[in-house]
Order: sequence, then structure tokens, then C-alpha cells
Amino acid sequence: MGLQLKSPLVVSANPLTEHIHNIIQMEDAGAGAVVLFSLFEEQLRKDAARLERIKQSTNNAFAESGDFFPELDDYSIDTQEYLEIIHRAKERVDIPIIASLNGITPEGWIEYAKDIEQAGADALEINVYYIPGDIRLTAADVESRYIDIIKLVRKSVKLPLAIKLNPYFSALGNMAGQMHQAGADALILFNRFYQPDFDIDKLTILPNLEFSHPSEIRLPLLWISMLYGRVPVSLAATTGVHGADELIKYLLAGADVAMVASVLYRIGIPAINLILDDLKSYMDLKGFENVPSFRGLLSQQHIPDPTAYDRNNYVKILDSKKSRT
Repeated sequence: MGLQLKSPLVVSANPLTEHIHNIIQMEDAGAGAVVLFSLFEEQLRKDAARLERIKQSTNNAFAESGDFFPELDDYSIDTQEYLEIIHRAKERVDIPIIASLNGITPEGWIEYAKDIEQAGADALEINVYYIPGDIRLTAADVESRYIDIIKLVRKSVKLPLAIKLNPYFSALGNMAGQMHQAGADALILFNRFYQPDFDIDKLTILPNLEFSHPSEIRLPLLWISMLYGRVPVSLAATTGVHGADELIKYLLAGADVAMVASVLYRIGIPAINLILDDLKSYMDLKGFENVPSFRGLLSQQHIPDPTAYDRNNYVKILDSKKSRT
């Protein structure tokens, strides 16, 4: 993305970044950059009924037809607090400050992105938190939604753009290439969608949010390993980093950075320093002078046996399990 970072550990979007004193502590602990909490367009609407009409109007088509979008001249927006956090953070810290935006209308994506750029953010994370609940939507419809948003924002601002995407695309590699062509400078793998639980006694939906677990790194680890060196974008991993082991694995796969949030709640902001100290110890042990000297060493591009990432290896794993029974 063209950003110079002092470490490969980045704080991902989370409520802790609402406070400047936390951002200062994150820099002091060694964070390479901070992604601010996401700005959700619907949170900026005072009229809930108006918001519902907008959602219904834009649910089935994003950029296919302007006729789907209602006139938005009367929606009330108050982004000043968010923009002020960007401004104040830039005054107090030297590390890059990356804003995070989740829009629901073309007008929202454009206007907020421009405001964020003018406020002085170093980059913008496009957080397309979108679950295609309409069963009439096709895979192409969902993919075009992402591409349309990227193109729209790319035309509106000059900021480096990072796309926080989900792992559910039918052909993720091809989609990554399309996102790059549309204007994405970086891909963040992967967004953790909210997954509700049920209370079987009260027969209600539970709005539970669970922190990530180190075991969740496997899927982004696979795709970062597959995309490294093949799509000319920066790659960020954003799931399951609770210690140096996960950070190291992501770097070996080819990630430019790994991102943390859950561990900051579990241990605290000083966890950043602990992870980076362990990373340095690992590098000293292995004789790595810097992060680029081992980034991508275990990606599909560099390992001697690339079948470790494909169907053949899956068959080998099953055979090895049989031999133990």
C-alpha cells in the first residue's frame, strides 16, 4: 500500500481505537499501524424507517441501475467525531492511521470516503460487511457488488485502499485479481461475520460475539499462501493472531502484516509488545535479519512440493489417518 511500517503487527478495527490514549499506547507497544473502528453508514442515520427503505431499495442491485436508489437529500449525518479522531490521532502518533468504512449506498461510500481523506487518514479499509440473504442473488451479483464499491471509492479518493473480504467467493483467486484491477491496493483476509446463536429455552436469538481463536488461522493461511506472488497487492491476515506463532506463520505464508484485536481484549494492549518480542527471538534463532528475508518462504510459490496445498495432499492426509487405525 506504500505505507512504511515499523513492525508487521497492525491493530485491526475495534472499539478500543475510539480513544486516542489507546492509539498512543498501541504505538508505544510497537504496532506498525492502527485501523480505526469501522464507520457504519446506518449508524449515522437518525431515521430508522428511512434507513430501512434505503436498504430495501439497494438490496438487490448495487450499481446496476441508479433508479434503485432513493433521493438522499434529507438524511442526517454526523461524522465529525470520527473525523476528529483521525485528525487528533495524526497529531499524536507517527504510525499510519487507517480509517475503516462500511457504506450501504453509493452516496454514502463516496461522501464518507472523501471526508476521511480530507481528515488526513493514511489509507482506507473498505469493510464490505455484506451477507447476501436474498436467495435470488447470484454469485455474480455478489461479486459485482464488491467490484462496484471498489471502483466507486477508487474514483472518489486517492487514498490507498484495502479491501476486507470474506472467504466465501466461488473463485477467490480470480476475485482477488478483479479487486486489484478495480483499484484495490491491499486485501485483508478474512472478515469474521457475525454468527448468531440460539437460546433453546427462551426461543430467542442470542447476539453473542466470540473472540477469535488461534485455530482459525488455517483458512486465511491457506489463501495468503496461494495468493502471495500471484496478485500484485499487499496481503494482510486478520484472524486468530494471539501470539507470535500465528504472526510468524502468516508471514511465512506471504502476508505483509498480521492484524490483532481479540488478544488486546484478552490480555491488553501490551500484548503487542509481547508478540513482537517473541517474533524477534524467533528471527534471531533462525538467523533472519528482517521480515522480508523470510516472508513467503512457505507460500505455494516457494515450497519444493506445491501439491501440499492441493487435492493430492488431502488424499495423503486421509491415507495417513487410515494407517493409524
